[in-house]
Amino acid sequence: MSAFIIVDTKISNDLEYEEYKKLAKPIVEKYGGIYRVRGGKMDVRESDLWTPTRMVVIEFPDMQGAQTFLDSEEYAPVKQMRHKYADCTLFIVEGS
Repeated sequence: MSAFIIVDTKISNDLEYEEYKKLAKPIVEKYGGIYRVRGGKMDVRESDLWTPTRMVVIEFPDMQGAQTFLDSEEYAPVKQMRHKYADCTLFIVEGS
């Protein structure tokens, strides 16, 4: 079953975050990930639990692939960049 990494991102440094995106994309793809959403226009209809800022959705073949990507040694320094230049809520969810 497919798994999706879903990230709500509030970017604090646009220029540096662009570098993060360039570095993250080939690592995502190496682990079988495909970006399905990457910061497009939103039409928030209900926000009782949270108000999203900038959404990213990455599809992986399965939960293990998504977890392996997030925990990989090669993504670790890139993830530190994300933490430095953005605040995020991130989770993995299974779906079809």
